[in-house]
Amino acid sequence: MSLNTEEKQSLINDHQAHPTDTGSAEIQVAMLTKRISKLSEHLQNNIHDFSSRQGLLKMIGQRKRLLNYVKEKSEKRYTKLIGKLSIRG
Repeated sequence: MSLNTEEKQSLINDHQAHPTDTGSAEIQVAMLTKRISKLSEHLQNNIHDFSSRQGLLKMIGQRKRLLNYVKEKSEKRYTKLIGKLSIRG
């Protein structure tokens, strides 16, 4: 499930560090989180869609790697991000 332009722009505006920031790790994690939630909803209705399930697992792995990167760079940014997105418990 892809995001439309309005959804992407609102995520960028919510998570950007400065006015020209469009691709920082925080924004990428936010976009992946939104796509993961949409795809999870899709898979609850379509339980035999195995190719989408595989894509979901890849997105979860990518988000985990990006979160580890943010955590290595700044613990403060990491805790703020997971609180804002309400992930990780």
